Amino acid sequence: MKENKMGTKNIKSLVIGMSLPMIASMLVQALYNVVDSYFVSKIGEDAFAAVSLAYPIQYLMSGLAVGTAVGINALLSRSLGEKNFEQANQSAENGLLLGIFHYSLFLIFGLFFPRLFLKTQTDDPQIIEYGVQYISIVTIFSFGSFMQLTLEKIFQSVGKTYYTMITQSCGMILNMILDPILIFGYFGMPKLGVAGAAIATVIAQAIATFLCIFLQYKFNDDIKISSLKPNFPIIKEIYRVGFPSFVLIAVTSLTIYIMNFILIGFSSTAVAALGAYFKIRSFIFLPIFALNNVVVPVIAYNYGAGYKDRAKETIDFSIKFATLIMMIGFFALQVFPEELLKIFNASDELLEIGVVALRMISLVYLVAGHNLVASAVFQGLGNGVLSLNASIIRQIVALLPVAYLMSKTGNLNAVWLAYPISEIADYIYCRHNLINFAYKKIDAIGEKEAI
Repeated sequence: MKENKMGTKNIKSLVIGMSLPMIASMLVQALYNVVDSYFVSKIGEDAFAAVSLAYPIQYLMSGLAVGTAVGINALLSRSLGEKNFEQANQSAENGLLLGIFHYSLFLIFGLFFPRLFLKTQTDDPQIIEYGVQYISIVTIFSFGSFMQLTLEKIFQSVGKTYYTMITQSCGMILNMILDPILIFGYFGMPKLGVAGAAIATVIAQAIATFLCIFLQYKFNDDIKISSLKPNFPIIKEIYRVGFPSFVLIAVTSLTIYIMNFILIGFSSTAVAALGAYFKIRSFIFLPIFALNNVVVPVIAYNYGAGYKDRAKETIDFSIKFATLIMMIGFFALQVFPEELLKIFNASDELLEIGVVALRMISLVYLVAGHNLVASAVFQGLGNGVLSLNASIIRQIVALLPVAYLMSKTGNLNAVWLAYPISEIADYIYCRHNLINFAYKKIDAIGEKEAI
């Protein structure tokens, strides 16, 4: 079989060409939560706070799907680079099996635990009721979410990111149409409020999943899915690389949960401010995550094929590309914080808190891009533990202790300083391991002549 484009095309053109459709699709994906939040904020600040408190569960669910998909992505791309096509097919098949298994876990959670989860954060009955409605629906009917993400990662692994853009765009457009109809009861539909936002999301994800299945069987000649028989060595390898990535996201989910717990001590508006920040942040960080979804297979493919110079060039160019994206984000949050917060129908109190939060948290965005790409490089080279360690250092070792200590001063603005402090600590760790692990591991392989 002919060489995949990941081993032949100019690196800059390859990374940009594969990234742009994914950046577009990731920005579209970000709109899922932002659109829900936009319409929910029109119900009231309690509804918006409830969706913010529910965010850690959504993030955890997405993290399990994405983390596993990272393992699929790295193994599948490396297998193609090594011309091991049977293993590549089995990677895709077992990835789908894991998606079904992970859905069953959140199905159980959605049936029995949403109220208990919310009561650990607030005793406001209205916020709890809104939150139970939202969490129950997005977890019980999350099959589409897990399957869509897994199938999209299969497309990404073979460089066909265009199809990912199609499926995510289709789901998002449908979600935008259904949200106001189901939330406010337009066109004769019942007025469902917060529950309507959740229903719109799961319907859109289910339809996008069916589209993914159609495109996989119709247009993806690189991967053939013929059965769903478990192969435990393959599953072990997927988890070996991908599970640390899930734990990385799970740590983020836990961090958001604990930060909400710290902030609720000030007010529910402080929680809403953090929730609004994460909605805005998604438009800045998701393009980096899209870039990382390209970095992992390109690094894995060229490392597996023995193309040392191409692997190193991928690292250097991707860090520059990520830094450029973060510069744009830094400018937006420093100059237009009020305008961004007003998207969510922000009250005067939310504006007062949120403007300071956005400006302080974004102070070290320029090093954040470097840190995110470094984590993807570690994963692409088969060492997801380094990515996990980076997240633990940034969020468990640095962020939460500093935020907790700052909260004891009684000054809410001081709490936001924990974010830039933790990012600097992460930069020191990531830079050290790029030099002493990634580049050294790539240098250790014998250079082959790229086709």
